[in-house]
Amino acid sequence: MNRFQLLLLSFFLLIISSCKKDISTTELQGFPDAVGEIMVKKCATAGCHNDVSKAAAGGLSLETWDKLFQGGSGGSTVIPYRADQSWLCYFVNTYQDLGVKLSPTMPVNQPKLSHDEVVLLQNWVNEGAPSVTGKVAFSGDTNRNKYYITNQGCDIITVFDTQSKLAMRYMDAGIIPGVIEVPHNIKISPDGKFLYVIFAAGSVIQKFSSVTDSLIGQIDISQGSWNTFTISPDGKYAFIVDFNPNGRIAYVDLDNLTLIKMYSAATLFVNPHGITATADFKTLYVTSQYGNYILKIDVTNPFLPDIQQIVIAPGETANNNNGTYDPHEVAISPDETKYFVSCQASNEVRVFQRSNDSLIKIISVGSFPLELAFSHKYPYVFVTCEEDPTGSLSFKGSLYVIDYNSLDVVKVLQNNLSEPHGIGVDDKNDLVIIPSRNISPIGPAPHHTSTCGGRNGYVQLVDLRTLEFIPNYKAEVSVDPYQVAVKNQ
Repeated sequence: MNRFQLLLLSFFLLIISSCKKDISTTELQGFPDAVGEIMVKKCATAGCHNDVSKAAAGGLSLETWDKLFQGGSGGSTVIPYRADQSWLCYFVNTYQDLGVKLSPTMPVNQPKLSHDEVVLLQNWVNEGAPSVTGKVAFSGDTNRNKYYITNQGCDIITVFDTQSKLAMRYMDAGIIPGVIEVPHNIKISPDGKFLYVIFAAGSVIQKFSSVTDSLIGQIDISQGSWNTFTISPDGKYAFIVDFNPNGRIAYVDLDNLTLIKMYSAATLFVNPHGITATADFKTLYVTSQYGNYILKIDVTNPFLPDIQQIVIAPGETANNNNGTYDPHEVAISPDETKYFVSCQASNEVRVFQRSNDSLIKIISVGSFPLELAFSHKYPYVFVTCEEDPTGSLSFKGSLYVIDYNSLDVVKVLQNNLSEPHGIGVDDKNDLVIIPSRNISPIGPAPHHTSTCGGRNGYVQLVDLRTLEFIPNYKAEVSVDPYQVAVKNQ
């Protein structure tokens, strides 16, 4: 064999060797070998979940492990440690004993995955869906910026990574397995280290680490409809409101996880709902939603509180008639000169002077105004109006933007919202976070389902700088996304 023939043979052997390595080894794609055999060879194929075809396949590429965790057009498809909340596991499953099944079955127009293959993928996800080197997505950054959203219908909390805007984890909430306790409200401690959750059909306030997203402990505050709470600036104490006809307010020690005192007054705490506190934590404002008044409570001495009643409309007395004004939420402006009250029955936001509790303006807003959230970077207070009609049967709800200095409405946002309730403002990243509950049976049909049943909701984002929705962003999440908490470092 001459020199030319030897060189030619070597060249062909090199090509064959390279092709063989590309086909049999998934290390370059980042998946563990057994997982890559499924993902790369059966899913990331022509016309399906590869880079070329992904636009017609839900925007999801499975060519590499890294691209899997870039998500698709509906958000995240795999949640590390939670196969039960990972849509990829739903779509490849055709077996009754392996949980949720969704159509169309993947791979499309190809043989279905075997039982063992589906179990392999589920086990991989439950182990964190690690890469071939053991890396778990969204791990290793203790200072990660996040936002948390309660899912009332499934007793879970969706954890979003702020940078990628993808759901990165799901946290279980509640204390009774198999019973929906309705995680209703959620807040981050002032130092950013802890996350607190209360329940509309539960008996505790739970404390989580916002670094590890793991449960630390809880305080028994007895069964109630615990709707709102406020945390002291030092993070040590909280007041929690029970939204019942004969409501209560629990005063708790968050450091030692103990109940300090329970306030109750059958004729005074008539369906108390919203609560806010002054910066010195000496004065509380609490709305009596169906009593149609506001309670101003001096808690300088929390064991001997002084309670005053402020009427919603000057010259009127508290009427205890559901459907008059129904003050829902109350929030103090950043400069503490004013406080704002959303009145869900009269479709107003009423603004009061802090110095003398006088009504200074009535601002007309959309139908059924609920939550209030301030920006500390821009002069805006945001109001969700859950039932505001849009001209579409499928979509309803709006976001009103009010300048809290001039008290003028500066913008109304309506763009494919479906019953927005909670709201979060992230000044550091110039974001407003709006979950749509989407619980109406005529609302937009979810693309996916959840293990606990019910209709999935979704999350949209507004750019604080432009006051416009971030285009092409709509992240589907589990059932009844309700309230938002933002963590920044």
